[in-house]
Amino acid sequence: MPLVVPGLQSKDGASSSGDDWMNKLMGKKIGETSDTTTFAKQELPKEHRVIKEGDMASMDFKPDRLNIHTAEDGTVKKVQFG
Repeated sequence: MPLVVPGLQSKDGASSSGDDWMNKLMGKKIGETSDTTTFAKQELPKEHRVIKEGDMASMDFKPDRLNIHTAEDGTVKKVQFG
């Protein structure tokens, strides 16, 4: 029986890594509204955190939490679940 983790599988059962979110977020900034250079914070999954370059983050692993790593200027440079 396959492992089922809430929030990490699509409706058809296909596993979803951070790749889908990486395609949506890479090179953009997180803000209040969406446009060509910004992604609206309210469109992110409920379980998420934005980690700015140089910030400390806990090492706890939550498979359904989206971690968004940003550069100093706020541009998304890495996206992963955990």
